[in-house]
Amino acid sequence: MNFNQLLNNYGLFTILVIAVFAFIAGFIDSIVGGGGLIQLPALLIAFPTIQLPLLFGTNKIAALSGTAISTYKYSKRIKFNFKLLFVIATCCFVSSFIGAKLISHINSNTLKPIILIILIVIVVYTFLKKNMGAIETKSLSLNKQMLYGSLIGLVVGFYDGFFGPGTGSFFVLGFVVILGFEFVKASAYAKVVNCVTNISALIVFVKEGYYILPLAVLMAVFNIIGSYIGSHMALKRGNEFVRIIFLVIVTIMILKFGYDVVSPWFN
Repeated sequence: MNFNQLLNNYGLFTILVIAVFAFIAGFIDSIVGGGGLIQLPALLIAFPTIQLPLLFGTNKIAALSGTAISTYKYSKRIKFNFKLLFVIATCCFVSSFIGAKLISHINSNTLKPIILIILIVIVVYTFLKKNMGAIETKSLSLNKQMLYGSLIGLVVGFYDGFFGPGTGSFFVLGFVVILGFEFVKASAYAKVVNCVTNISALIVFVKEGYYILPLAVLMAVFNIIGSYIGSHMALKRGNEFVRIIFLVIVTIMILKFGYDVVSPWFN
């Protein structure tokens, strides 16, 4: 589908609205993850007649573009342990690829009640633990960091390839609670591994032709702008700012998944 077909079928207003949502998604995602909660639903609502795999692949192209920019911004300020990153990223790559391959074989709705319960626990825990993520709270050995990081990568990477929304927030939470990172550092690591999961899943989508290139390019441009501004603000304002955004995004995730779980009961 070319750009003229998109304009003829859906109109300029719809295209502009998607661009705005791509900007907002890039901004939010660069700070604490969760951009997929904004960008993907916007695509699904705006283009209800387009096949889901096409929208998923288009979303991944835009998301990867923005995440790559915010990763670059964080890399200039945060000191990474590249050995740890490599181990986590490798696990993410493999599990995300498997998740993307299974997307057409498993009903993602079966996961939503489980995700909802996890999210409620996350937001309550984060709200009550006022100092969570303010400073690094653990001094784990590198071997333990690699072990726990691998488990985070396998679980969250699979989720990203298979379903996706909120992946960055799950990575941030895992790095803060399990590895003991402070919020800004956790966000920086999350950006890097999220890039890897996006690339892995995107390989599958591109190979299968599941993307709309003109729409993906437009969204990528606005996602990049949002990511650049968002990562700059996260680095400037620090951990408390990131924590607040994290709580807001996880609350939105709870409302979204709660609606998905409850709405079939009334149909």
